[in-house]
Amino acid sequence: RRLETLKEFLPIIGIDPRRFEYTWVSASEGQRWQAVVTAFTERVHKLGPAPKFEEAKPLYVMPNLELPAPLRPLGCGVNPAAMNELKGQIKAALEAGEVEFVMGWQRGFDGLHATPLYMRKPEDVEKLIWGPLNVHSLATYLPLFKGKKVGIVVKGCDSRGVVELLQENLINREDVVVFGMGCNGTVDVSRVLAKIGDVSEVESVTGSGATLKVRADGKDYEFAMQDVAQDKCRACTVPNAVIHDHFAGSPTNIPDGAQPAMPAIMTFLDGLSLEERMGFWRGHIERCVRCYACRNACPMCVCRDNCVADSREPHWLTQEDTPTQKMFFQLIHALHLAGRCTGCGECNRACPMGIPVGALKLQMGRVVKKLFEYAPGMDVDAVPPLLGFQLEEKNIHEHHIEGA
Repeated sequence: RRLETLKEFLPIIGIDPRRFEYTWVSASEGQRWQAVVTAFTERVHKLGPAPKFEEAKPLYVMPNLELPAPLRPLGCGVNPAAMNELKGQIKAALEAGEVEFVMGWQRGFDGLHATPLYMRKPEDVEKLIWGPLNVHSLATYLPLFKGKKVGIVVKGCDSRGVVELLQENLINREDVVVFGMGCNGTVDVSRVLAKIGDVSEVESVTGSGATLKVRADGKDYEFAMQDVAQDKCRACTVPNAVIHDHFAGSPTNIPDGAQPAMPAIMTFLDGLSLEERMGFWRGHIERCVRCYACRNACPMCVCRDNCVADSREPHWLTQEDTPTQKMFFQLIHALHLAGRCTGCGECNRACPMGIPVGALKLQMGRVVKKLFEYAPGMDVDAVPPLLGFQLEEKNIHEHHIEGA
């Protein structure tokens, strides 16, 4: 399963999948082994020298991608009755001693940014906000509190991260109380800042229906929510919590028969040649400062204390400031998340350089869906495809090398 997943993944980074092959040869089949090696060697010779990442012609330009229409109407208003219901549920859990604290969101350093909120007392709940600024996936923090009774407020995409953590026994179900409410989309903060330009302070962000209202430096701006929403929200099919103990308000509806459009970045990459794709990653990964914000923001990147990026035994990566080493980490990260990434987009959001590293995970998600018909984070009882196997695979067949 892992080998086929890798083979299907290679084209997105500009590597011809014909350069990688695997097949079954018994220890008693010496002649077959000779034929396989000979045939594969001849194939590689016909393909010519393998392209080197460090020698690829950099493609620095990120085109203005045409954003697909959202799957459902995106909004930014908050239902006061549902919000009061949510606050009441959290207060009741705190007062009953059901949890030590509940994680949610509160206003950050300005009106456009939210920050995690730890509600330990009923009065803390009044700081809770809900709406388009709740961009963080709070599921990232849950493994830090394994063994403690904690609560968490989730959007639909966040809840998928909770499911994955439960599948891998990284948290205990009996220790986590999940509070949900229907999500109508979250903003891409960088898009809002690009539209309002250079301002010293964003004083407030409010919403009414599908209109986002921003006040910055005493000036008012209005934007259609679909023009400033995160890309993931356009294709979101899970606006409601997959798993929850308490749910406030009415679920967010998705129109019958609605099918998510391909993310714009994937449409763009699909239209490039293998050489151009390698050049794209060569050009954009140069800007990486190796801060590992993509890793730290990822709900499923839970082995930070033993990450290959920091390990000296085994020594997988060097600290060289080269595009090859930077890309090597991103490839390890993508393969580490195969069958586990829920598409929450936190890696893209956290990157201070605006590198679309999430596209690597999106490609891995497409591969997993194609091979295993599996969507991560939807079923606590499901076994992630790369944590198991079947004697007969529906979509994976033995490879026969021509001439072998």
